[in-house]
Amino acid sequence: MLTFEDETVQSETPRMNGAASRLSLQDGPGSTNGIEAKNTDEHQAADVNRRISVEDKRIINCKADVNQLVPFKYRWAWEKYLSACANHWMPQEINMSRDIALWRDPEGLTEDERRLVKRNLGFFVTADSLAANNIVLGTYRHITNPECRQYLLRQAFEEAIHTHAYQYIVESLGLDEGEIFNAYHEVASIREKDEFLIPFIDTLTDPAFKTGTPEADQKLLRSLIVFACIMEGMFFYVGFIQILALGRQNKMMGAAEQYQYILRDESMHCNFGIDVVNQIKMENPHLWTKAFRDEISALIKKAVELEYRYAEDTLPRGVLGLNAPMFKEYLRYIANRRCQQIGLDILYPGAGNPFPWMSEMVDLKKEKNFFETRVTEYQTGGVLSWD
Repeated sequence: MLTFEDETVQSETPRMNGAASRLSLQDGPGSTNGIEAKNTDEHQAADVNRRISVEDKRIINCKADVNQLVPFKYRWAWEKYLSACANHWMPQEINMSRDIALWRDPEGLTEDERRLVKRNLGFFVTADSLAANNIVLGTYRHITNPECRQYLLRQAFEEAIHTHAYQYIVESLGLDEGEIFNAYHEVASIREKDEFLIPFIDTLTDPAFKTGTPEADQKLLRSLIVFACIMEGMFFYVGFIQILALGRQNKMMGAAEQYQYILRDESMHCNFGIDVVNQIKMENPHLWTKAFRDEISALIKKAVELEYRYAEDTLPRGVLGLNAPMFKEYLRYIANRRCQQIGLDILYPGAGNPFPWMSEMVDLKKEKNFFETRVTEYQTGGVLSWD
């Protein structure tokens, strides 16, 4: 199972050549290979002093020095890192006073709306912690490209900001923290999603796991697809729609504003993860077998079922103009999109998008009107103006 001990961040994959690696080639007591060891040592010494070229870099299983950021091989990773930094925000920048007043008002929200908010937070308060732990204790060890690692570090920080945001909402509304933070144990529809994810976290955070064989590389690729396309690309979207739908009706505006920023971040996380998946496929085409593709398609179908159960649980009756069947169609639409992005055949022909306004929510680069408020250029949370 997933553990958070320091040893899990130690990689057995060679990271850099240098004095430490050359020591292992020196003659030891009783050695009869002095000449061979000396020649090998001289060859490695010459190699370590050679400047790294773009051709030396690989996204996995790279033996080049991962501490050297440039020259860039994957410019897209660096550009995403810069964009993420420009999009910085913090939860406490958002005014929650209207949300607090609405929540305390017995007539402010219906019981179904309150259930929706609490179920929503119950999933998200731990989901982003799972995502952060997967990055820091797993994915980061196995991605051997420094510009990709640079983005992963930023992504891990953003996951921490998201967990902070959910805690800020819970605290602001005076919710029962025990109920909300234990929902992933106590609410079946939330627990089932997390139980689906945990084995893939365990793969990457296992201290004994290392890449370098086709079987191990497929395990890595499988886990990366699950987190990019399923966790961040599907499991978050029912919750996003629900809270943003409240905001569109001028309810829970502070929470909705934070969710909008989080949606923007998570959309970039999803796209970065998909770029990593496709780069691994490009460099290692032997991993993308028909059997592997069929397995991934089956996982996506299972994820659609799990997320739809969560939608039914959070929306036992129609609310906010939403109902569970609408989410079944939307999840199929999203699943098709994720399949296309990684080169799989679509699973649900004809599925459409019942929430076209969600596409608008993702793009905050230019002025748009959301919640009858004006969102200006999204650079940092502090510059956003909600009139």
